[in-house]
Amino acid sequence: MAGLPGSGKTTLSRAFTDRGFSRLCPDEEMFRRHGVYGVDFPRGTFPALERPVLEETSVELRERLQAGCNVVVDHGFWTPDDRARWRSIATDAGAVAVLVYLEASHEELWSRVSKRNAQHEADPNSIYFSESDLARYRTRFVPPGPDEPHLVYSGDPDSVLKALEEVGLSFGC
Repeated sequence: MAGLPGSGKTTLSRAFTDRGFSRLCPDEEMFRRHGVYGVDFPRGTFPALERPVLEETSVELRERLQAGCNVVVDHGFWTPDDRARWRSIATDAGAVAVLVYLEASHEELWSRVSKRNAQHEADPNSIYFSESDLARYRTRFVPPGPDEPHLVYSGDPDSVLKALEEVGLSFGC
């Protein structure tokens, strides 16, 4: 998936698990290991702490794909290089990689994020950040271009699942 915080990645990935997909979520592992961002560990240290989590997630992804599981990675994949790296993990494991882009306006993202901010100390998918943080993140996010095959998420998980079936995916592990 490719999308900013609040774009619906977790909601969509959970819909996939209802269809038998295995779900990997680096943010949940960060929460489990390190606690609440900005409370249990300082802002600015997230990238260094996340690096080993992402490496371990990539190993787990490879193993699950090689075992024949369908896997959804609940992560933003903000750049083409990042997406290419993870796509190669999937294809090297013999899987078909499908990128789903979750596009949303600033207003929609901020509406969702501001509601989640109230839950950030209890919900591993609710990292607290400000509207200016969100605006800064948008400048770092590179949407998939025409050179990156992808599906655009319309808000209907069934449409994505149908498209996955059309490329030959069977559901389950």
